[in-house]
Amino acid sequence: RPFRPHEAAKDMSYLLPHLRSGWAVDQAILTEEDRVVCLRFGRDGDETCMLMDETLSSVSEKVKNFAILYCVDIEEVPDFNTMYELYDPCTVMFFFRNKHIMIDLGTGNNNKINWAMDDKQEFIDIVETVFSGARKGRGLVISPKDYSTKYRY
Repeated sequence: RPFRPHEAAKDMSYLLPHLRSGWAVDQAILTEEDRVVCLRFGRDGDETCMLMDETLSSVSEKVKNFAILYCVDIEEVPDFNTMYELYDPCTVMFFFRNKHIMIDLGTGNNNKINWAMDDKQEFIDIVETVFSGARKGRGLVISPKDYSTKYRY
């Protein structure tokens, strides 16, 4: 059987903790006091999510002191689909002390990252920026890199 990289990536979501109910998502956001809560919303089997999960699982150890990463399958937990407008295959959102932290990525959508990031260091830089801004009380932080030209809608 030929090697299919997208099938190998499928296992990546299992390396990350999953939140399996609306209550679990709320608790994760409410109870974490010191770190950024990074939620990946999407379908575990979706190719875009698999790529993002690969990035998330490979950086989770590096960011563990200032961020905690979770996966939320939007079919298993549809509670937030309307509220957070989760219409993209993969969406990453950040929360700090029960507050949604927005990030200006240059894309026009400051609420979330809605593409798969494959550059691990870029993602770490974003999480560090969110953490540092959120600790200073900012609800909106500016991404260290402008993504306006890289990802067109």
